[in-house]
Amino acid sequence: MQKRSAKGRKPSGRKRPGGGSRKTFPQLVGKVQMTREGFIFVIVEGQDDDIFVKASKTRHALNGDTVLVAVTRQKGGDTRRREGEVVEILERSTRPFVGFYHTVGAQAWVLMQSKTMPYDIQVDAEAAAAMGAQPGMKVAAVVDRWERREPGPFGHVTDVLGQPGENDTEMHAILAEFNLPYRFSPEVENAADKISDEITADDLKGRKDFRDTFTFTIDPSDAKDFDDALSYKALPNGNYEVGVHIADVSWYVRPGSLVDKEARERGTSVYLVDRTVPMLPEKLCNKLCSLRPHEEKLTFSAVFELTPKAEIKSRWIGRTVINSNYRLDYDQAQQIIEGASASEAETAVDAENRSHPRLRKREGPADEVSGRGPAQPDVFSIEPPRSEELAEAILTLHKLASIFKENERKNGAIDFDRPEMKVEVDEKGKPVRVYQKVSKEANWLIEEFMLLANRTVAEFAATGGQMNGVAQKNAKTFVYRVHGEPNEIKLENLYTFAKGFGYRIPNERPTAGRRAAKDLNALLESAKGKPEFAALENLALRAMAKACYSTDNIGHYGLAFKFYTHFTSPIRRYPDLMVHRLLARYLDNGEGAKKDKFEEECRYASERELVAADAERTSTKYKLVEFMMDKIGEEYDGHVSGITEWGMYVEIEPTKIEGMVSVRDIKSDFYEFDEPRYRLVGKRRHHQFRLGDPVRIRVKSANLEQRLLDYELIETAE
Repeated sequence: MQKRSAKGRKPSGRKRPGGGSRKTFPQLVGKVQMTREGFIFVIVEGQDDDIFVKASKTRHALNGDTVLVAVTRQKGGDTRRREGEVVEILERSTRPFVGFYHTVGAQAWVLMQSKTMPYDIQVDAEAAAAMGAQPGMKVAAVVDRWERREPGPFGHVTDVLGQPGENDTEMHAILAEFNLPYRFSPEVENAADKISDEITADDLKGRKDFRDTFTFTIDPSDAKDFDDALSYKALPNGNYEVGVHIADVSWYVRPGSLVDKEARERGTSVYLVDRTVPMLPEKLCNKLCSLRPHEEKLTFSAVFELTPKAEIKSRWIGRTVINSNYRLDYDQAQQIIEGASASEAETAVDAENRSHPRLRKREGPADEVSGRGPAQPDVFSIEPPRSEELAEAILTLHKLASIFKENERKNGAIDFDRPEMKVEVDEKGKPVRVYQKVSKEANWLIEEFMLLANRTVAEFAATGGQMNGVAQKNAKTFVYRVHGEPNEIKLENLYTFAKGFGYRIPNERPTAGRRAAKDLNALLESAKGKPEFAALENLALRAMAKACYSTDNIGHYGLAFKFYTHFTSPIRRYPDLMVHRLLARYLDNGEGAKKDKFEEECRYASERELVAADAERTSTKYKLVEFMMDKIGEEYDGHVSGITEWGMYVEIEPTKIEGMVSVRDIKSDFYEFDEPRYRLVGKRRHHQFRLGDPVRIRVKSANLEQRLLDYELIETAE
């Protein structure tokens, strides 16, 4: 089928497809979301309501396709959603479908067991065999065509994934499903390997020297790349100099290079349950650009003079060189914050720090490094871990971060406190434990200083202000991380739902701007610790806009920042790399970049972020279903986490693993969906299930291929 771009296509009104009736219907362009039953929903960008299309009216549109759909029935009355039919397939999706390779004689198919693809795909057997496909293996295939009179789609195998059930096969299958790479080409690896490890005089020219300033990193215990570090110095006037040092990836990855093109294509690192698929090759992300302790590293930094009350007295942004004293994980830093003595703080420093004494230069100003060659000290002294200095730095930075956090709360930043569940796997990738990741003070100590650096960089770009003696006449094209105001209709639905629990809402209708954020925070604060809290927080999250990248600065609503960008993770996010390049350009008084070009890059980066997030959620869902495979028939307490017309989702305790209870399986009554009030209501006995309601369930089935969990309700006599 010939592809046609949907770009520029506007909604229109046409006669019913196929002729006959003269009645016209509005037509819209949207993306297909398919079900295993064959019917589809068409998602139209910018519209909250999708369009339902029966299987017989899809014109062979498949999941991910872009289509033109005629809306034949509007929402209202007894119709819960709009209905329509596909007029034309504008563009076939290039994302593969994953299935099982099967042959009959000289013919071959990829057999589907997917919740988004109900049709098997015929493929070229000879080409598939040449790639190593054997019957029973998992493969990825792309649909090339499906003519109207053909019984099924025809495509080609794009990758042979391996034997089903093997952990690598299943994780690669998830990556293939989202069209994500799981390896670098030899050409990209070779290009990265050729980047020099040596820091030369040219590399140091114009950089400020922080190698003698006390510096450390705090990261997860299993982290391999350390892309941010903090430096700390107590000043004679009672203030503090705090540096936020970020790996200077843009110094090594030049625009248009092979490594840069690959990083841009990926857009972001992807974090599956058992592995990381990095944006950059290992030479860069784990070695050259990783701020490992006791190694000189090139960085891009934001440096602040702060008072004990966290007031910013001065700020500086530019390129630097550092040598980190310590590498800590969050637990070690938390131990210090919670009151460890100096001797206990020393034990909080891991063996790597103790076994590699810092080689320090006795002389040399902490100033600009210019033309004095690589940093080779004349005299070295072995310095043991200075626990008192480490404890002082962390405790002082913790106090400053606490003030920043409290100021953000007062300004109306929205603080969602949903538990983050993690899956622990063994060496073979089998899930052995599901636990809640607890975020403590050490986590948001780092977070607050990253936020400070991000908003400072964004403010410099957005206001055309002065930095390091460089005054911009006008704001220039920049990459911002933006977050719009919440959807008022969804907020109103949330408040209606909250009133049903007896909560008093300050305003009858949701207000705009920061007032709405304060109302929302007040509601969530009053619901903490109560059974309905999770439901209220979930509805509040649904009301929020999605954060994205844009050259138009509208601020970040959720953080209550007027200016915000992503500057602090160029190892794992391509937009941060773009920010570093633009920032260096403007600090050198360079001309403004082309807005149209960077807006296109922002849209692409936002799309890649969503794809990566979907893949990450899918891998987690797969492992959660795998974890529940041997728990069929077991009973759990839980609460209603979602409600639809076909049933209710239940999260069980303590793992928060979600499964579906079908309305067809509830024997006590016939339940109907009351969408405005987010509830199921029994037709005879009028019993209702609402979000947040406690229930007890039994695990009914677990489908690993479709990543589905079914629960059945344990009903009690009333």
